[in-house]
Amino acid sequence: MKKLIIVRHAKSSWKHNVIDHERPLNERGFKDANLVSENLKGSGLKVDLVLSSDAMRAKTTANIFTSNLNIDESIVRLNHDLYDFSGSHLIEVIKSCDDSVDALMIFGHNHAITAFVNTYGSSRIDNVPTSGVVVIEFDIVNWKSLNQGKTIQTLFPRDLK
Repeated sequence: MKKLIIVRHAKSSWKHNVIDHERPLNERGFKDANLVSENLKGSGLKVDLVLSSDAMRAKTTANIFTSNLNIDESIVRLNHDLYDFSGSHLIEVIKSCDDSVDALMIFGHNHAITAFVNTYGSSRIDNVPTSGVVVIEFDIVNWKSLNQGKTIQTLFPRDLK
């Protein structure tokens, strides 16, 4: 059994004159990422590996979550392939994970996140919002065998306000 905790990066700011890859979070982004990750704290979430897009908004979101969830920094990796909007690289990254990883947490971008959870999860989600978390369990022993899973949890900022 494998578990994927997939998180869309928090709300980013368009106020700064920077390339897309370097856009920071805005105030709401920081608040929502803290709100959602603090709420997850009580769920007993166990994570073996954290992978994040190397875009500023995704890695900042990952830092907030890992800090609030007391996840050891040694299991956090940045992966440029997760700076993906179509979803093809996202699927490749997941399928290439080591089989010793049973619980994988990924921080990425839309459209890739919403497309993935609707393709591989069991619940239809029109749009995974910024700071949104979707947890899917897969009845597989290795990530290469990724197939239809079961959506076991969603947690969106609007659920907590």
